[in-house]
Amino acid sequence: MFNFEEQMKKLKGVKGYLGAAILNKAGETLYLDEEGTNSDIAYSASVFNDAFSEISESSLDIGFSATNMLEARTIDGHVFLIKNIKGADESTDLTFFSIFKNSGNVPLAKMVVDRSAVKILAQIEAV
Repeated sequence: MFNFEEQMKKLKGVKGYLGAAILNKAGETLYLDEEGTNSDIAYSASVFNDAFSEISESSLDIGFSATNMLEARTIDGHVFLIKNIKGADESTDLTFFSIFKNSGNVPLAKMVVDRSAVKILAQIEAV
């Protein structure tokens, strides 16, 4: 099995990071880090993954392309980042889910998620 820890180190180092998960196309959790929060990240990632899929389907229904990134903010100061990336043949489909404090460096987190997603996908496809 692929070791996600090396690629996820940068994301964990971003100010405001609370936790993350990576899910496959079937919604199974491939990576989980919920030590920074009292929340059930695995459950949250699964719920947000379903909602993200619905939003993506809605985008397709109105004639746009599929959704590949979503940012949601809560009133109490939390930011959810959801990023989807598909492999070359679309059989590999990963969803990256992360939670940050609103006071954290969310713009940097988005860049790190984008870069990490590409690197992790490439390494998984190479196996």
